[in-house]
Amino acid sequence: MDAKELQKRFRAAIFKMSTPEVTGLPADRGFEVAFAGRSNAGKSSALNTIAEQSGLARVSKTPGRTQQLVLFDMDFERRLVDLPGYGYAKVPQGMKESWGKVVEQYLMQRQALRGVVLLVDIRHPLRHLDRVFLDFAAARSLPCLVLLTKSDKLSRGPALQTRRLVQDALRNHPAAVHVELFSAPDRVGVEEARWVVATWLGLAQARSLEAPRATDPN
Repeated sequence: MDAKELQKRFRAAIFKMSTPEVTGLPADRGFEVAFAGRSNAGKSSALNTIAEQSGLARVSKTPGRTQQLVLFDMDFERRLVDLPGYGYAKVPQGMKESWGKVVEQYLMQRQALRGVVLLVDIRHPLRHLDRVFLDFAAARSLPCLVLLTKSDKLSRGPALQTRRLVQDALRNHPAAVHVELFSAPDRVGVEEARWVVATWLGLAQARSLEAPRATDPN
């Protein structure tokens, strides 16, 4: 399947359901890819951009808008999952704690989960809760794609330097981690991210992401 065909498949994604509990999810079969990250890291914007749909996931300037597990069907056996944001969401502490438990249960129990996309604001890379999330992924041997979002907020040199620093910090992490720059407005890293998600969903063959790209220095 080529890049254009993949775009069509992602454009076909539709809202399926939302639930505050893992027990409310559909039957645990098929393929799922989860999108996670700190509140206001650009998670919903990244999901929309990868899916080539402006309004698939609800985008808000208020941290913590996504308060449940939100599922989007691509077909009868493939789903994208928007996880509740963690961190400084403007909600009561008790609700934050319940979100954390739900996310932990989902990561540790959901057998349909094939990989996770972790959205990290490039200006605030790898905070404590990001590392905790990666540790959970490692416990399940889940592959992880770390997208350094809002890369357009930095000039090219500092953005690439931050990516190198994050790559070095995670080089020996037990989870299988790949790090990419990502910008929804500038569409940096969109095709690479879509291809990785597609491989986890069984729609494409894995390919190396280490080859030089336009975002790499000469």
